[in-house]
Amino acid sequence: MTIYTGRGDEGDTDLRDMSRVSKASPRIEAYGTVDEANALIGTIRPTGHDDLDDLLETVQNHLHVVQADLANPEPAPDDPQVAPEHVETLEDRIDALDDELEPLRSFILPGGGQAGARLHHARTVTRRAERRAVELARSEPINETVVTYLNRLSDLLFTLGRVANARDDEPEESPSY
Repeated sequence: MTIYTGRGDEGDTDLRDMSRVSKASPRIEAYGTVDEANALIGTIRPTGHDDLDDLLETVQNHLHVVQADLANPEPAPDDPQVAPEHVETLEDRIDALDDELEPLRSFILPGGGQAGARLHHARTVTRRAERRAVELARSEPINETVVTYLNRLSDLLFTLGRVANARDDEPEESPSY
């Protein structure tokens, strides 16, 4: 089997239901940006912290569900879909990890050590994916839990960036206005 088919050479692609859409459609933009966030998260592992790596692997698997959900305009009940349990997983981990951190007293500059800085970068790409999903939802029906999941994922990635930096003894810096 070859990796190329030539079916996309004219600028269209298949959705999960095999309908054809422009590669520039809001649906493709949304799940393509999720794919970008997933690939970026893949560059972060290993962080040097097994629990963070395990969580990031879980997130990467969740993001495949997000992509499948966004790629399917009319999912069947047995198709992959983002569920409230996916969001709850993130919330539980944010709460547990937040216990390791000093309370925020101001905004912080994204950066720090290698893992922390990459996690902050992944957060910004996830925010863009969220914006693309919101834009799509304004023109077509989507699973609303996708937007909630992406919103919560950006919160998790922010928290993970702070945790990685704290564990790596990288100080947080506040912006100077």
